[in-house]
Amino acid sequence: MIRYLRYAFLGLLAIVLLTVALANRGAVEVALLPPGLSALLGLDWRMQLPLFLVIFGGIAAGLLIGFFWEWAREMKHRSAASQRGREVSRLEREIAVLKDSTSVPPKDEVLALLDKPKAR
Repeated sequence: MIRYLRYAFLGLLAIVLLTVALANRGAVEVALLPPGLSALLGLDWRMQLPLFLVIFGGIAAGLLIGFFWEWAREMKHRSAASQRGREVSRLEREIAVLKDSTSVPPKDEVLALLDKPKAR
């Protein structure tokens, strides 16, 4: 059921994006720098693009910047979790060593049977 809902949502999203693209086919000029600054620096890079490419490019750039921002913001949490995981592993190894050193097996099989706890 969820799979069909996901397909329906993706189909609806595709129709909306296609409608936006068809409605915004007009060409716009995209410039790297404002006219005054480009004349001062001698960099006059301009390109004609359909408006829907500019819109979709802005959305994609915003998503990428947002994903990178969140990844960088959560770096401290991932680092702390990794450090805690290493500490837990070290403590588990230490507990295993302590359990092995304190448990001395009985030397006699009969004594081992007598020392074995009874099941209730």
